[in-house]
Amino acid sequence: MKEEQATAGRRTVVGGVDTHKDLHVAAVVDEHDRVLGSECFPTTRHGYKQMMIWMRSFGELARVGIECTGTYGAGLLRYLQQGVTVLEVTTPDKSDRRKRGKDDTLDAQNAAHAAFAGVRTVTPKTRDGMIESLRVLKVCRKTAIAARRVALQLIHNTIVCAPDELREPLRAMTRMQLIRTLAAWRPDLSDFRNLASAYGITLKSLGRRYLELHDEIADLDVMIAALVDELAQDLVSRNSIGYESASQLLLTAGDNSSRLKSEASFAALCGVSPVPASSGKVTRHRLNRGGDRAANSALHIIAIGRLRTDARTRAYVDKRVSEGHSKLEAIRCLKRYIAREVYYVIRQRNSQIGQTQIAT
Repeated sequence: MKEEQATAGRRTVVGGVDTHKDLHVAAVVDEHDRVLGSECFPTTRHGYKQMMIWMRSFGELARVGIECTGTYGAGLLRYLQQGVTVLEVTTPDKSDRRKRGKDDTLDAQNAAHAAFAGVRTVTPKTRDGMIESLRVLKVCRKTAIAARRVALQLIHNTIVCAPDELREPLRAMTRMQLIRTLAAWRPDLSDFRNLASAYGITLKSLGRRYLELHDEIADLDVMIAALVDELAQDLVSRNSIGYESASQLLLTAGDNSSRLKSEASFAALCGVSPVPASSGKVTRHRLNRGGDRAANSALHIIAIGRLRTDARTRAYVDKRVSEGHSKLEAIRCLKRYIAREVYYVIRQRNSQIGQTQIAT
């Protein structure tokens, strides 16, 4: 028995976790990629501690592969990255899943196998800094904009069906005139059985809802702008880079952008790196359809803005077109150069933060 414990103490093991809302399923493999055990743990801090103790009971824990570190696995990621190397396990092995089937234990074992072999794994974002704060504020803003758009659509649809005495005065108003007029209405709430009163109550409610969401979005814009200025003011000072595009590019890089080894890796992450598509005597590249599409959209907005305002950018695109490229292909090349520029601005910001931390 003592001999087995001593062997377990010297053995190097790798963990894998299949994450869920209430329970995480963990598995451990040894140095020969053989499964040693599987167990379920609650998604609480005490459960995370139990998981760590259980994994380390098999030997020295080298690393842990976790699925969905941005959602169900975010809490576990924050706990484990205190002293353990954590890898995010990406898409599952479809051929293996077809052969073996699927359940939570198998998914945890597959995560452990992936972490052991170093396949289908990436370094996860730390999600414990100001950029994570920026992310949640942007998610809130995005949903508020969607709700405001739905409220405006409902206002227009309701006015179309409203009685003539309500509809006629509202037709010639601008959007904000219409919204403020509806929000200021004082319909008789006790007379909701009357058709005109019911329409008036509905339009007033929708108008107030729109204004509340409008104010909420304005407050969130102020907070997001303050975070972007603090994180990378040099980025916003560049030509055609606004707060929306800058915040998205910062989110794509993450708090630990040092995990990006080069500007080429950042370009690939943004989906602007060319993909080889050569065959035989034909040498060509195709559009990269992978990567973070929101970051790709942000780079496209910056490229269009510079194409309208910057003479050097227009000259570059004209040169590419004269060489035989289409305008879209020229813009794709331009986005690749913008990604390089953004990468070095973000890395410079990280080096400044590192120097500040060393000084303190």
